[in-house]
Amino acid sequence: MLLVQFKDEQGGRRVGVLEDGQLRVVDGYASTYALAQRAIRSGIGLAALATAGVGASVHDYAEVARRGDLLAPLDHVDPAHCYVTGTGLTHLGSADARDAMHQKIGGDAAALSDSMRMFRMGVEGGKPAPGARGVQPEWFYKGDGSIVSACGEALEMPDFALDGGEEAEIAGLYLIGDDGRPYRLGYALGNEFSDHVTERQNYLYLAHSKLRACAVGPALLVGELPADVAGTSRIYDRDGLLRWEKPFLSGEQNMSHSVANLEYHHFKYPLFKRAGDVHIHFFGTATLSFSDGVSVRPGESFEIEAPLFGPALRNTLQLRPMAPVPVTTL
Repeated sequence: MLLVQFKDEQGGRRVGVLEDGQLRVVDGYASTYALAQRAIRSGIGLAALATAGVGASVHDYAEVARRGDLLAPLDHVDPAHCYVTGTGLTHLGSADARDAMHQKIGGDAAALSDSMRMFRMGVEGGKPAPGARGVQPEWFYKGDGSIVSACGEALEMPDFALDGGEEAEIAGLYLIGDDGRPYRLGYALGNEFSDHVTERQNYLYLAHSKLRACAVGPALLVGELPADVAGTSRIYDRDGLLRWEKPFLSGEQNMSHSVANLEYHHFKYPLFKRAGDVHIHFFGTATLSFSDGVSVRPGESFEIEAPLFGPALRNTLQLRPMAPVPVTTL
């Protein structure tokens, strides 16, 4: 099942089940958040609850997208209660990339860079047996719900950034229940979007490079993630012409960590188990246009597509002037 949050012609929020290009409205719910809360409290599965609530109202997906009325597939009325986080060094890439990576991480661990040691640790211990704890992944904080762009919205790059590059990823979407337990609604396409030039200056700048906008959606895939997910990441120039294109792989078959291990090492912290909070957690990627020497310019567009997730995620890069704000002493 694919769920989409959107606004109708009157600006009212709606949740719809996407089928054959049509959004079948789930009656009685103005948000995926409300639908998920009801599912948790009633003990009914999200897909079953959505199916039971589908009414007669139908909207054309293409028309909603044309109007710019798509919303992120999960949000919180107070953006401060939505955590956006992620993990890196979790994906194996193509067969050629895997062979090259295994050659890099072989031999004496002491001779490897910190990143290669981290990657090797994931390959060796990122998929523990059920009930066991695996190795910790690289983890980072991106921001709160205010940084999330929906499909069709601009991805803003601050004017102090040195780069604004896509990262085609899958994100897990979660709601913390009244019992303090994390509940996964499902998964969505994501453009994790980072400043790779800043990160390359020094790996200790990773935290700075991740404090950027991101995009998620347009659809929420309810249920489990298949082991093998294939998609395509593209960049279009300002005239709408294809500038760069590359396939990407995700799903546990193409990862050095299991999803369960990544989730454990995120939600093991009490801070991330506060009832009512939303979490958007990126699982990582092995495909970047930056690695191919591409520098995306304002006015150019990103497109991330995987058939499993329905319509593509599309956003245009936009530069945002950032006026300095001095600190005032009280």
